[in-house]
Amino acid sequence: MAVDTSTETKAIARYIRMSPHKVRRVLDQIRGRSYREALIILEFMPYRACEPISKVLRSAAANAEHNEGLDRASLVISQAYADGGPALKRFRPRAQGRAYQIRKPTCHITIAVAPTTEE
Repeated sequence: MAVDTSTETKAIARYIRMSPHKVRRVLDQIRGRSYREALIILEFMPYRACEPISKVLRSAAANAEHNEGLDRASLVISQAYADGGPALKRFRPRAQGRAYQIRKPTCHITIAVAPTTEE
C-alpha cells in the first residue's frame, strides 16, 4: 500500500491549550494509519488530547473530500505533528510576598492525509 503524497491535504488547529509533549504521545499512535482506524483509536484512548486531534483529523478528511474530491475511506495519515505555541504566563503567590511564574503551554496540531494508491 503506497501513499500518494502529491495530493496531500492538511488541517491545522492553532493555540490549543495543551502541552505539545502530551499531544505528541497520541499523534505517535495514529501516524501512518488509515483514517477510519485512527478515528477508532482516538475514540477509545483515555487522553484529553484525543478530542482536539480527532477534530483536526476530521477537518483534514473534509478538506480532502471537498477540495480534492477524494474518498474518506482511502485516506491515510501521512503527517501528524504538534509544534509548540506561545506559553501563557501566570503568577502563583508564594510565601513572604513572592510570586512564582507558571507557564501554561499551547500547541499547534497539524495533520496531513493522503490517498493510498493500489499497486
